[in-house]
Amino acid sequence: MLRRREPVPFAFLAEADRFRSNVTPPPRQRASAGEIAGRCLTGVTIVAGLVGSLILGMPALSQDQAPAQNQQSQASQGH
Repeated sequence: MLRRREPVPFAFLAEADRFRSNVTPPPRQRASAGEIAGRCLTGVTIVAGLVGSLILGMPALSQDQAPAQNQQSQASQGH
C-alpha cells in the first residue's frame, strides 16, 4: 500500500462541516394568479377523472348481478 508524503491539496474539505456561508439565497417568488388557477384546475381535473372512473367502473365491480343462463350463440344452436 502506497502512502503519500505530501499534504493533500484538498485538506480544506476536512473543515467543510464548520464552514458557513454568509450569502443568503434569494427569496422565493410568489406564484401569480394564473399559476395558482392553473394548479387548481389541474387538481380538479385529476380528482374529477378519478371520481368519474370510479363511477363508471362500479357496475363492473358489483357482484349482485345474476349470470345470464339462457344465452346461446347461433353456433351452439346448430343453425
